[in-house]
Amino acid sequence: MKEMVTMNSEEQKRLMVLNQVDKGKLSGKEAAKVLGISLRQVRRLLAAYRKEGAATLAHGNRGRRPYNALDTQVKRRVLELAQSTYGGCNYQHLTELLSEREEIVLSKSSVRRVLLEGGVKSPRKRRPPKHRSRRERYPQCGMLLQIDGSRHDWLEGRGPNLTLIGAIDDASSEVPYALFREQEDAQGYFLLMRQIVCSHGIPLALYHDKHGIFERSPREPESLEEQLCGKRIPTQFGRLIEELDITSISASSPQAKGRVERLWGTFQDRLVSELRLANACNIDEANQVLWYFLPRYNSKFALLPAQTGSAYRQPKKMFVPDEVFCFKYQRTVGRDNVVRFGEHRLQIEPGNERSSYSRVRVEVHERMEGSIAIYYQGRCLATKSAPLETPVLRARNIIRAIPEKDNPSEPTLPVTIQAETAQPKISTHPKPAKDHPWRRPFRVHLDRG
Repeated sequence: MKEMVTMNSEEQKRLMVLNQVDKGKLSGKEAAKVLGISLRQVRRLLAAYRKEGAATLAHGNRGRRPYNALDTQVKRRVLELAQSTYGGCNYQHLTELLSEREEIVLSKSSVRRVLLEGGVKSPRKRRPPKHRSRRERYPQCGMLLQIDGSRHDWLEGRGPNLTLIGAIDDASSEVPYALFREQEDAQGYFLLMRQIVCSHGIPLALYHDKHGIFERSPREPESLEEQLCGKRIPTQFGRLIEELDITSISASSPQAKGRVERLWGTFQDRLVSELRLANACNIDEANQVLWYFLPRYNSKFALLPAQTGSAYRQPKKMFVPDEVFCFKYQRTVGRDNVVRFGEHRLQIEPGNERSSYSRVRVEVHERMEGSIAIYYQGRCLATKSAPLETPVLRARNIIRAIPEKDNPSEPTLPVTIQAETAQPKISTHPKPAKDHPWRRPFRVHLDRG
């Protein structure tokens, strides 16, 4: 009988990369970069895989607490001393002081890990110099895509400034897809990845900058939910690449992703001329010219990769693009089975599985075309539009009561809404009579003697 091995998505990805290394189509260093592990770990996994097969990729200690893990009380004591008695000491000095004075013998790496987990950073800011060198291209298409956006006057004053969002393959310099957007936004990158996945497949890794679309800033304070779960909640795009099991690599400088930066230089020369010849004046016309330009650009500038074949992974048969390439939010259903999402009010209809969803946590999908869908435990629920609340209707009525101006240059006058039968205005402060002493003029009479 054949042994059945259950593997998660990360272990399946490791299995595919190890097969490429075993066949000689991928080097150990390249596999280490794709998997995000060291070269030594790649060699260890490869040796175990050749000896015992795919079952060795499933770790036997999964879910167990390490025997050499530090005690919780020791961690708490180290954090207290680092923030009080030994505040301001660097990691090495603190390690020595703990061993000499407190009889807490730990390694420097253990002290550093405990302090970083507790949010205590080393006061030393000096960084050693880094050696930079040109790296080799990845051998196969689909192993690494560099994505970025370029803000430029692409229409040369014939229209608004646009942002070109695109991707370039590191192995062949092929541009699988690109599109113009009004701004560099998450929806543009969603549309970019959807077209790439549907036409080519799922790449192994993405190389991008540290824009807030891809990852949250470390300066951003953690929310209560993030503090409870112990990790940062990814952005919408970060959640997307996690669902697709794509390795995310952040570049620390524009030079690190120089291939896509040089692409924008070429496009700002050739594509601008193509847009000028086509007399494109808006974003729709610019996209039409771009999509006609890309095949000709790839045929001229794309290179043959070092190895034949493709590293793109094809989606599963049950893959539904609308359920993956969308913005997802968590909402709690009201007691009337209505989900509030912005200006939308969706009434959940009863079904065979459940008659009421009151106070249930559901997932709201905001799709690219603007439609809204509600999912509960991976199942799409039947919904319909619900009546709006009274405050929302009142606000809309006030907006509708303001008349539109025929001439936009005329100033807007305040709108006064009066009742059909006007009542006389009764003042609570009556005016004094004409002969009231307050109305008499002040005169000074002088008697002559």
